[in-house]
Amino acid sequence: MIKVHDVLASKPPALFSLDPSQTVQSALELMRDRKVRAVIVASAGRLVGIVAERDCALKVLLEGRNAADVTLASIMTREVVTVTPDDGLDHCMQLMATRSIRHLPVMRGETLVGMVSVGDIVKETIREQARHIHYLESYIKGHAVQYG
Repeated sequence: MIKVHDVLASKPPALFSLDPSQTVQSALELMRDRKVRAVIVASAGRLVGIVAERDCALKVLLEGRNAADVTLASIMTREVVTVTPDDGLDHCMQLMATRSIRHLPVMRGETLVGMVSVGDIVKETIREQARHIHYLESYIKGHAVQYG
């Protein structure tokens, strides 16, 4: 079974966070510059929230507010759904589907160690399916292939 730590191992180690007092404008600029779709909100090194593009669009732009005037604290999701490095991807997919979320911060105890997105999970699932197919094709053809 594929675990969250397997996904994190295939990603660059960079993790982006902003302080709750920073503006939505700064979050959008960070998302644009780093090509990410969600940003961790942290205070004194602790996870306090998450802001996704969807939050910025629905809670700021759609309401006609100015992104430069709105703080992350006022729009962030405070009850953040997290996973651990040892959680399986099936668990992540279930959380994302039932909670209608696309990003999961990864925590080891109280320490933030990464973030996985629905895209990360889909890519890893496709890679795993390709490995299964290769193994099965080799098995059918009578070639010994070590699997795993």
